[in-house]
Amino acid sequence: MQAASPVFRSKDKVEQTPRSQQDPAGPGLPAQSDRLANHQEDDVDLEALVNDMNASLESLYSACSMQSDTVPLLQNGQHARSQPRASGPPRSVQPQVSPRQRVQRSQPVHILAVRRLQEEDQQFRTSSLPAIPNPFPELCGPGSPPVLTPGSLPPSQAAAKQDVKVFSEDGTSKVVEILADMTARDLCQLLVYKSHCVDDNSWTLVEHHPHLGLERCLEDHELVVQVESTMASESKFLFRKNYAKYEFFKNPMNFFPEQMVTWCQQSNGSQTQLLQNFLNSSSCPEIQGFLHVKELGKKSWKKLYVCLRRSGLYCSTKGTSKEPRHLQLLADLEDSNIFSLIAGRKQYNAPTDHGLCIKPNKVRNETKELRLLCAEDEQTRTCWMTAFRLLKYGMLLYQNYRIPQQRKALLSPFSTPVRSVSENSLVAMDFSGQTGRVIENPAEAQSAALEEGHAWRKRSTRMNILGSQSPLHPSTLSTVIHRTQHWFHGRISREESHRIIKQQGLVDGLFLLRDSQSNPKAFVLTLCHHQKIKNFQILPCEDDGQTFFSLDDGNTKFSDLIQLVDFYQLNKGVLPCKLKHHCIRVAL
Repeated sequence: MQAASPVFRSKDKVEQTPRSQQDPAGPGLPAQSDRLANHQEDDVDLEALVNDMNASLESLYSACSMQSDTVPLLQNGQHARSQPRASGPPRSVQPQVSPRQRVQRSQPVHILAVRRLQEEDQQFRTSSLPAIPNPFPELCGPGSPPVLTPGSLPPSQAAAKQDVKVFSEDGTSKVVEILADMTARDLCQLLVYKSHCVDDNSWTLVEHHPHLGLERCLEDHELVVQVESTMASESKFLFRKNYAKYEFFKNPMNFFPEQMVTWCQQSNGSQTQLLQNFLNSSSCPEIQGFLHVKELGKKSWKKLYVCLRRSGLYCSTKGTSKEPRHLQLLADLEDSNIFSLIAGRKQYNAPTDHGLCIKPNKVRNETKELRLLCAEDEQTRTCWMTAFRLLKYGMLLYQNYRIPQQRKALLSPFSTPVRSVSENSLVAMDFSGQTGRVIENPAEAQSAALEEGHAWRKRSTRMNILGSQSPLHPSTLSTVIHRTQHWFHGRISREESHRIIKQQGLVDGLFLLRDSQSNPKAFVLTLCHHQKIKNFQILPCEDDGQTFFSLDDGNTKFSDLIQLVDFYQLNKGVLPCKLKHHCIRVAL
């Protein structure tokens, strides 16, 4: 027996619809008055009403779907519902039904079915439009964002940049924006371009630690940003000349004395074999000798027998013995760099002025982990420092010397390095006859050089006679014209001139001119030869009422210092070597 459905009384009476009006449910559906005939006038069976409403909406949905298949579309994809059918019997016009008559107040609305109708209609409209291909599918795909972000760019396009501050010798500085992969050589070329200097492959970047009293020249392949990350806040970069950076490749015998170098295999002692032993990773060269070593954590220095190998720096605990049981490791080459001591005597109480230091990369401000050493002379210190660089970098140093790294697109329009003139290509010539000839006799060549110096003086005197100035009155221009030259450094002391020479490389022919401290009217030529610094006084002398300058007590006279420098760049004269490189300071 079927249970009777619960009966509820409606709060509002159901409004009766006249039979003359058509039921809004559509044809084929029972009229509302017939459905309500089985119930009382004021009672509504909710379960039956819901079932009837669902059936009515499904029938309406089916009728709309069948009708939409035959309805034509306009150009915008909408249904032309107001247009009549092309064929078939005319349809009877149904009277409009008011909203109140369409849905009774007591009837529930099936929201899900209405939403389904709207979605189907929207899908039908979209499918009727022509398909437009997407020209950029990779930008609108689900796996990639529609807008490019910095993280989505490749590393080459999203390269990081950093500002680096570089100082010059005169205290001026310049802030340069560089890339993270820029090397020391690239930064030097950039500074040369911005400072309008001549790039002769001798500029270098110096890592300077004033609080530690240390400095070193960066190798050309080192990354500037990486080196700066290991520096303290007080440290800075210096832009400076260094003519001795690769001088050991040209004259290796001057850098490695025979008593300091030992080999594990036989060597013929030639310069080529000497360099090959250092560059070949399979060979085992050693640098040995006595050095003053500062004990860690103490102020005292001790003279020990030290040897440098590829594995590190060792000291002997028993005389000059190099047995493994007597060797003690002082420093490792892999994670360390070698520096020069700026003021070793004053800051570390060093026994000599030729100090060097092996500093681990992790050390910034601490002096306890610094391995401080002192040599007896400058040649010995240069030998230790050069051997350290060769054993650490090996073939990479030779590549920096022979094949400079390719310039990046940012540095491509920069000036190319100036080709240096070899001394062997300069010969003495005689143009007194109809044709020129090479003077092969050395004595005749020296005589011609002296005669050329006198010819300069005669030309200068003749110009003074023909010009506005009288030869009886000394020219004021000749006494000040040298101050515009880069090789003249003004009023600096002897110690300062020696320091500049050491900083820019102890190579033969490196020179500068300065004012004399003992004689206000004289000048001093400071020259480097065989890693030793010598000073030559330039004295003024008068001839026929005109002032000249001479290095050899008046035998060779010059009207100004520019002529003197030009002459000794071509002729050695009384000097131990020709003037080859001049010390220069550039303001950034």
